[in-house]
Amino acid sequence: MGFLNFFKMESGKVAPPVPAEKVDKTYKRMRIQTFLAATFGYALYYVCRLSMGVMKQPLIDAGLLNATQLGIIGACLYWAYAIGKLINGFLADSANIKRFMAAGLVVSVAMNFTMGVLGVSAMNGSMANATLFICFAICWAVNGWAQSMGAPPAIISLSRWFPLRIRGTFYGFFSSSHNIGEGLSFVFVSAMVAALGWRWGFFGAALAGLLGVLIIVFFLHNSTESKGLPSIETLAGEAQPKEVQASEKRAETRRLQAAVVRNPGVWILAISSAFMYMSRYAINEWGIIFLQEARGYSLTEAGAIVGINPIFGVLGTVFSGWLSDAVFKGDRKYPAFVAGVLEAIALALFLFGGPQKWVAILSMVLFGIAIGVLISFLGGLMAIDLVPRQATGAALGIVGMASYAAAGLQNIVTGLLLDNNIVDGVHDFTYASWFWLGAAVIAFLLPMLNWKRKKQEF
Repeated sequence: MGFLNFFKMESGKVAPPVPAEKVDKTYKRMRIQTFLAATFGYALYYVCRLSMGVMKQPLIDAGLLNATQLGIIGACLYWAYAIGKLINGFLADSANIKRFMAAGLVVSVAMNFTMGVLGVSAMNGSMANATLFICFAICWAVNGWAQSMGAPPAIISLSRWFPLRIRGTFYGFFSSSHNIGEGLSFVFVSAMVAALGWRWGFFGAALAGLLGVLIIVFFLHNSTESKGLPSIETLAGEAQPKEVQASEKRAETRRLQAAVVRNPGVWILAISSAFMYMSRYAINEWGIIFLQEARGYSLTEAGAIVGINPIFGVLGTVFSGWLSDAVFKGDRKYPAFVAGVLEAIALALFLFGGPQKWVAILSMVLFGIAIGVLISFLGGLMAIDLVPRQATGAALGIVGMASYAAAGLQNIVTGLLLDNNIVDGVHDFTYASWFWLGAAVIAFLLPMLNWKRKKQEF
């Protein structure tokens, strides 16, 4: 029980009350620290998650693994992540988010480092390919669970530190963490792999993750009350929640979470996000090898082109939150629909637009902007807009579970489609491409079912 108590929201020393004349200054300083720690900490989570995507072609070229095996390994991460995100989303609502988030990244770092060591053994001939496949699958599944401890506490930190009137704006800013992490993975890890070999992709990701742990430990704050400040409702001038005992508060949280599970609007968004994540991770996991095999680019060139996507994704995420708050007054449905259409157009251009480099670059610019908006909206914000603040983690857990279960399924289906369609020793991406594009189209059509749905009231 001592281990579990370590992660409870009430655990740890609570700071003495901040003097009234210093409350505003202290609150704003700690709020921005928490925001930056959540954003950059989660970005470095991503580096530890996407490292494998850069190394697919080198692993295949070395004769260590094939596309189907790589698809299964990737699916192990996403399925463990899906289950973990559902469970950890519920747990995080009542957790000390600093400890929760840091612990997950520590485990993720350990798994990346272990896989780098296993890679050294395999290349030295001291480990059979079948053994390497099994060990990679186990390590990547453990990494998937650890990765599920990142997003819920990071997003809950926004709920605990930011007033409702600007939460969408800062959620948009925070969502750039996905893009920052993806960009670091595709550019930084690709450069390390190209220069030093594929094993160094894992070691580089582990070092990036360690930096993230330090950022979270020193700058992420659990709640306003834990730092001696008034509640966020008091600081924001919002309606005060009813004062209840800790046991009653936990019971109320569980009641609200159960209601969220029964909310059809949350499940519609979860399924929509699932299809969006299929198309998103098709590019993240297979975009580099697509450019290498179907378009003839080198690893460094392919990594740089796919790396454009998350860079422009920052624009999508930042702009989306501000636009929906300032222009649409918190109504996300119209910008989400436009972004979904743009994503499908960009994906079609990338897959069927021909070998010209400018076409690939333009498609990744458009894809990045669109996915940036969709990660922010379909991936979380539209769901938490439907539910009470106390059940934010539950809504995120449901959406995350569906999203990453679908990402794992996409990985296996893609691997099978590629290994069963090889022409002159090269994978034929035709069927995989239509599979990815179809998922993108379904993703922007489903949310239309929610256009008249209102926030859940109690």
